[in-house]
Amino acid sequence: MAKLVLSDGTEFSGYSFGSNRSVSGEVVFNTGMVGYPESFTDPSYRGQILVLTYPLIGNYGVPGEDLDSFGLKKCFESDSIHIRGLVISDYSRTYNHWSSKRSLSEWLIEHNIPAICGIDTRALTKILREKGVMLGKIVLGDEPELYDPNLDNLVSEVSVKEPIKYGTGEKKAVLVDCGCKFNIIRSLVEKGIQVIRVPWDYEFTNLDYDGLFISNGPGDPKMCKATIMNIRKALRQDKPIMGICLGNQLLALAAGADTYKLRYGHRSQNQPCIDLETGRCYITSQNHGYAVDTKTLPLGWEAWWENANDGTNEGIRHKTKPFCSVQFHPEATPGPADTSFLFDRFVEMLNENR
Repeated sequence: MAKLVLSDGTEFSGYSFGSNRSVSGEVVFNTGMVGYPESFTDPSYRGQILVLTYPLIGNYGVPGEDLDSFGLKKCFESDSIHIRGLVISDYSRTYNHWSSKRSLSEWLIEHNIPAICGIDTRALTKILREKGVMLGKIVLGDEPELYDPNLDNLVSEVSVKEPIKYGTGEKKAVLVDCGCKFNIIRSLVEKGIQVIRVPWDYEFTNLDYDGLFISNGPGDPKMCKATIMNIRKALRQDKPIMGICLGNQLLALAAGADTYKLRYGHRSQNQPCIDLETGRCYITSQNHGYAVDTKTLPLGWEAWWENANDGTNEGIRHKTKPFCSVQFHPEATPGPADTSFLFDRFVEMLNENR
């Protein structure tokens, strides 16, 4: 037996199918139907206990760890699992998929991640939607102290420690790794761009590069003071800049705008976003708990995308300079690739900036 205890005192009883240890963190929910291997390895989930609202989990197992031509794991978004714990309704102990090599339980135990099933995730999600995400504990034995990941600089924990280069393209892009998903790197290199992946606090403005790309990542963007300072320097160079997810928030902060914490965040592969230029709505993959306050955008900047569900900001851009960013994930994995054309937009910006 195991239990989930929320910081407001609410308790749910269930059964353990992961590592036999207690953990605490921020309890958040994801409404996607598939894609748990990619989601669990997304560094943006650092410090969080993840609730999956789709009822049946584990039925297609976990794929192998084959590498692609860039030396990145093909089926995962980083080299490790980043969620602190997992909460689901029904765990499928049998699994079947052409790519599966092991069960979800085996994978979680291998990475020392506790997991609990038999939970009424519908009732749990209603609580998190009504009261907002909150701290909680998965308890298997002794109860741990409550851990609040929002008080730590989580980006420093998931970023690379030294620069890494990918590809041999003519155009060079610095990729600030704030918790970068592998498919961002693939999406850029496949477009013929040479990627220079640097740590979150790396002073990159003196490097030989044609454009800047700011990755996704976990936690409060205001913790990344060194990143914001370096982006602010890059803005003065007028080279093309594009950001994704946390990169959207960091670009906004560097420009002089503000960010705030969402009540329960956007985590799923089914978030509708509107391109404010064309009025067209796209279905996007998302994983974030903070957002840009559009009202605080300084002169020369404008909202570019908007969430169709709650009207929150999903992207910004400069009106005259090659600076833009989106809150969602155009690289998908998991989820729709409807907005992958944004990588083409970045390439166009690089080619136009001579």
